[in-house]
Amino acid sequence: MGVAPFAVTHEPLRVDDLMLAVGGPVEGGRPLVGAVTMFLGLVRGENLGRRVVRLEYESYEPLAVKVFERIAAEVREHWSGSRLALHHRLGALGVGEASVAIAAAAPHRAEAFAACRYAIERVKQIAPIWKKEFFEDGHTWIEGALADPDDRGAREDAYRRACA
Repeated sequence: MGVAPFAVTHEPLRVDDLMLAVGGPVEGGRPLVGAVTMFLGLVRGENLGRRVVRLEYESYEPLAVKVFERIAAEVREHWSGSRLALHHRLGALGVGEASVAIAAAAPHRAEAFAACRYAIERVKQIAPIWKKEFFEDGHTWIEGALADPDDRGAREDAYRRACA
């Protein structure tokens, strides 16, 4: 059985899984894509001038996967022939751990880079994932996705950022 291209998990993220999810199809023993780009979002050690101890992510998992599928469909609308895999971590994560991993495959590098950037911008806009940030002296919820998935302006903003 193949690797799921979209997932939310409490397990550490595996870059190899995302590569497998976007690696095909192969024709005559040769891949049909010319580029695969990866994005890893890591837990940073400092935010807002304060030392971060850990993060905790929560999500409504079935909806998050549906949102990831929607983002992949939007990516295909903009960059024909592209494929996307997107996994997000839940639970407590330490500094330096990967919280989100994205792989984008496309016929050319420009499309692969743009698709990957678009995907993370849309995750930040519309994915039902919430982050609580813990510091040495307290904690705070970080504002999560606020955009309506159908908001054309938000989609256009993500596209502009992806192609900047």
